[in-house]
Amino acid sequence: MADDRIQKAARPSLSRQLLPAVHGLLARPLSSYYLLISSCTLLLLIGLTMVFSATSVKAYAEKGNAFTDISSQAVYALLGLVAFWICQRLPAVTLRVLGRGLLVISVLLLALLAAMIALASLGVLIRNADGDPTLGPLVAHLNWLYFGPVSMQPGELAKLAMVLWGADVIARKGPLLGHWRELAMPLFPVIGLLFVLVGYNDLGTMLVLLALIVGLLWAAGVRLRVFGALGVLGLAGVGLLIAAASRGAGSGAADAENYRWRRLTAFMEPLENCDTTTEAGRWCYQLIQGRSAIFEGGWFGVGLGKSALKWGYVPEAGNDFIFAIVAEELGVVGCGVVLVLLSVLAYTGFRIARRVTDPFRRLAATAITSWLVAQAVINMGGVVKLLPITGLPLPFISAGGSALIVTMAAIGMLASFARAEPDASRALNARPTPRWVRLVWAPLPPLPPPRRPGQQRPPAQKKAGRAPETSGGGRRR
Repeated sequence: MADDRIQKAARPSLSRQLLPAVHGLLARPLSSYYLLISSCTLLLLIGLTMVFSATSVKAYAEKGNAFTDISSQAVYALLGLVAFWICQRLPAVTLRVLGRGLLVISVLLLALLAAMIALASLGVLIRNADGDPTLGPLVAHLNWLYFGPVSMQPGELAKLAMVLWGADVIARKGPLLGHWRELAMPLFPVIGLLFVLVGYNDLGTMLVLLALIVGLLWAAGVRLRVFGALGVLGLAGVGLLIAAASRGAGSGAADAENYRWRRLTAFMEPLENCDTTTEAGRWCYQLIQGRSAIFEGGWFGVGLGKSALKWGYVPEAGNDFIFAIVAEELGVVGCGVVLVLLSVLAYTGFRIARRVTDPFRRLAATAITSWLVAQAVINMGGVVKLLPITGLPLPFISAGGSALIVTMAAIGMLASFARAEPDASRALNARPTPRWVRLVWAPLPPLPPPRRPGQQRPPAQKKAGRAPETSGGGRRR
């Protein structure tokens, strides 16, 4: 008996066995790359499955074919894989040049969308049968531009453009970023322009852009007092845009005096006070149906494809509120799987940002990860009634073409940055893959400069208010 106790005490616990194994896996040179690819692949597969489950009933009722929406989503996923492949192959120099072009294109498209909506409200442009402004074959609908069968959301392109352009500008400034004037020009005028063009019609995308910019400035080591000043300006700007958009959207509606304000504050109303049969209670309808779907799911869900509330009860079941359908069909366990995969993606993105040595890659990786994390938090927080409903899609899970393609392009950039980590780059160049693999998948990353004997890695920035030691060109102060 005593010997059994001694053997059990000497036997290592499960946690002591797992921790060294996990640490060994994470210490491998390409662990960031494999974590990124595996988490995103699983999220994409879950998304395609849930889009089919959430949209099949409505697609069959309206179009006579249950596979209409999932077919479109599969095409968007294939286009997203092409965007991933292209962005994974592009060097950092090309991405920096590409950011300027994408920024110009996104600003022009956003300005065109805003101009069409404004001219239609003044009666200059005609409206089609659905009430959308038309300019020949070009149609503006809410935050979308339609040119015949092709549609796109300029706000999604603006996120990617801001990542690349903002990272390039900040990396070029280097130590000069500590001066207020260098920080303001040309960053602040462009941010203000994007906020006005995006925020008037799409508050959710504006909040994601704000989170993205915060990630950029945090990775650059901007002083905390600058963050405080920018926070005050940002909150004031968001309040002004909400007030302006509420009045603009409310003109002509029966009870639209505070349209956006009531939509944003509906989550603070107790559910027992929401009477959806009244005009005032209609703002709570989507929240009530989403919460009902979550309650119906329980721990293990009602079963994949067996949701009852997707039959026309939950608005935007395949897009903004797809997380409610996940909760109903897969339960807390299914939601937990999605949350774990998103957490792995967030951890991997920030890990890549911490390990790469190039300032541009570090800034861009932080901005992309901040964007995806903020968008996921805002979407799921709105579904569970912790945050306002803003109409943002859940990354990889929700239906939508522009969002999925742009997200896959951003993941391709992160994959390229993961391969450029010093240890990963040395490992890939030490045992290079065959030439045809490099042509089909990705070229070898450039080798980092060799370390001198006794040289250690540069210390991490310990203070948020400390500016980076090197500029984009590698010069020291």
